[in-house]
Amino acid sequence: MYTNKQIRNVSYPIFLSLLAQNIINVTDTAFLGRVGEVELGASALGGLFYICCFTIAFGFSTGSQIMIARRNGGEEYKQVGPVMIQGVCFLIVLAVLLFALTRFFSTDIMHVLISSDTIMNAAADFLNLRVFGFFFSFANVMFRAFFVGITRTKVLTLNAILMAVTNIILDYLLIFGHGGFPEMGLEGAAIASVAAEAVSILFFVVYTRFTVDIRKYGLNQFGGFDFKLLKRILNISVFTMMQYFISMSTFLLFFIAVERIGQHELAIANIIRSIYIILFIPVNSLATATSSFVSNAIGAGQTNQVIPVIRKISGISFFIMALCALIICLIPHYVISIYTNDPTLIAGSIASVYVIAGAMLICAVGNIVFNGVSGTGNTRSALLIEVIILFFYTIYIIVIGMYLKMPVHICFTSEIIYYGGLLTLSAFYLKKGNWQNKRI
Repeated sequence: MYTNKQIRNVSYPIFLSLLAQNIINVTDTAFLGRVGEVELGASALGGLFYICCFTIAFGFSTGSQIMIARRNGGEEYKQVGPVMIQGVCFLIVLAVLLFALTRFFSTDIMHVLISSDTIMNAAADFLNLRVFGFFFSFANVMFRAFFVGITRTKVLTLNAILMAVTNIILDYLLIFGHGGFPEMGLEGAAIASVAAEAVSILFFVVYTRFTVDIRKYGLNQFGGFDFKLLKRILNISVFTMMQYFISMSTFLLFFIAVERIGQHELAIANIIRSIYIILFIPVNSLATATSSFVSNAIGAGQTNQVIPVIRKISGISFFIMALCALIICLIPHYVISIYTNDPTLIAGSIASVYVIAGAMLICAVGNIVFNGVSGTGNTRSALLIEVIILFFYTIYIIVIGMYLKMPVHICFTSEIIYYGGLLTLSAFYLKKGNWQNKRI
């Protein structure tokens, strides 16, 4: 049985890594909230479109991480490197394709999604620069999958700090034009984000080269594309890629619905999204660790440890989230004021803070159990669970957001429906599904 110390040692560096990745969105929101509502709304919609594309790569890396962890758990170390190498090559090719499509059609895409011409043009300008980050962030997730898969996650801490500091400094300089730099506003935020991702991947490459036993993990075994291995990775990853993309696309739909309610409401939704992201980080770090622990346990032939470790991590996750939810509910004004000094935005955001705090208590358990399903290697079942829940989630958003145009905090109750369904179906699968002998 995994101990609390083992869980902490694996999940804490992942937490810092996710914090760094998400600090880009959080920092952009905090700075742009002091520029204007248009910039705040445009960064939300342009940023979410970027993340929708990014989740395809992240889904591939999650499937790769499951395979790496299984090989590591079975002490087949030389088979780890080829998975990593093929993954990086595949994602670079994917980055080129998505970059080209987005650069050519960004205005058309934003025109379809956004009703306001002002927000649409600003979002397109932001996206045209932001998509350069594909080349760095797509490779970045494979390094993260490698280190998480072999449970050597302390490096993620260093990477997290470096990435976060780079983004914060450049945001300050480029958005407001300090230190002799031009005042670039929304476009400055995009450039800062790309630069932070570039620094992050450079660090990973240098660190891996000088601190990892290249021969032990087979990281020197590259002779071109291995389509058979790539097919095996995709057999696991394709469902995770689809799952993450569909999930984030429906979240983008949420913001499209809110944008049709009004520009002010969209600005509120982006502030709440940023708070939501911060709350989600500890849950997501524990969920990622859960997937790795489950896969390692199955790889070592210890399937009897799977359910106990999921229960244990779920308890830890709920305790942490209950504490976080209590804090933000006691001081919502102070939390919101991090992102804006506009009193109308602060007042309009408070009700949504309470709703999100409640949703995250369910998420704290639901996301752990769901990642336990993914960790078994049965990503097809995980995708099916996600699709079923998102079908009802989408209907709910369309009705209350686009047709009834309910207040933002009522729209955010969709997250309660989502995580409640995720927990129910995932728990049912782990209890009744045939996952113990899944080979990958």
